[in-house]
Amino acid sequence: MKDILVVGGAGYIGSHMVTMLLDKDINVTVLDNLSRGNPNVTPAPLHEIDLRDLNRLKEFFAKETFDLVMHFAAFAYVGESVEDPELYYQNNVVGTLNLLTALINSREDNSTPTPLVFSSTCATYGEPKKVPIDETHPQLPINPYGRSKLFIEQVLQDYGKSYGLNSIALRYFNAAGCDPLGRVGERHFPETHLIPLVLAEALRLKKGGNPRESKLIVYGNQFSTPDGTCIRDFIHVEDICLAHLRAAERLCEKKVHGMESYNLALGYGFSVLEVIEACRQVTGQKIEFTVHPGRSGDPAKLIGDATLANQRLGWSPNYKDLTEIIRTAWQWVERSENL
Repeated sequence: MKDILVVGGAGYIGSHMVTMLLDKDINVTVLDNLSRGNPNVTPAPLHEIDLRDLNRLKEFFAKETFDLVMHFAAFAYVGESVEDPELYYQNNVVGTLNLLTALINSREDNSTPTPLVFSSTCATYGEPKKVPIDETHPQLPINPYGRSKLFIEQVLQDYGKSYGLNSIALRYFNAAGCDPLGRVGERHFPETHLIPLVLAEALRLKKGGNPRESKLIVYGNQFSTPDGTCIRDFIHVEDICLAHLRAAERLCEKKVHGMESYNLALGYGFSVLEVIEACRQVTGQKIEFTVHPGRSGDPAKLIGDATLANQRLGWSPNYKDLTEIIRTAWQWVERSENL
């Protein structure tokens, strides 16, 4: 495994993956349309190509060969997917179908296509029927984002049977944290993730802001949880990247025949109020918030079971403490403020 293509390598998780691969002296090439990625975060060669442009993809793969492809490129805002489903089906579904077409067409003499690690999501499960959620849980997504990812998982199963494409889909729960050395971090526009939003408020306070002017919102405090707020399973981005590396090794060792899928999760969760309190501890700021009604479709608990990833990939998370996860994110927030 010497040459890897990281599709979406200028985004949050993709840029962390590129950094980890380079640290291991693996040759990395990045493909990204930069619609939501940052070209300045990756020192690897970058090709600005939109997955919806099939002709450019075919031209690219006619010139380049790789041992493996990691596919992170997708829009991932649940609310936006509900408001504009066409955007999600065009980008996430059509774009990925084009990527797979280019991979299959570029193989020589009908050989096995380049293997793929696919960035999936726990959103494919929909409303939890049981907690924690393992891979046998029914996949009944409740929004276009989740449906777009599930459709590609089903495509990968079919392409494995018909074209010999070997792949692994990794279903993350809540990605969090940043590179512990502060080289890359989390920066979304707009930001919707809980920890970055809380840390943005902490930074405002650190710069002299009035706690009473906080715009931080907690959605719902009457869930059936100990403190009334939602509980989520937060997995550090470095652990997600490590799982991709383990998946890549399994594929390159030819241990996969068709498509396999694995959850990436801690196996336990933290409530919104617990996250805010941990952010207070890490930042030393008196973070305040207001409570708004709960949002439609927000489950009380989302916790994953990653036993299968442990058994088959030899993967388990290194970051198990919430304050440690938040500390890496806060380090990036403070550093990026000065960039």
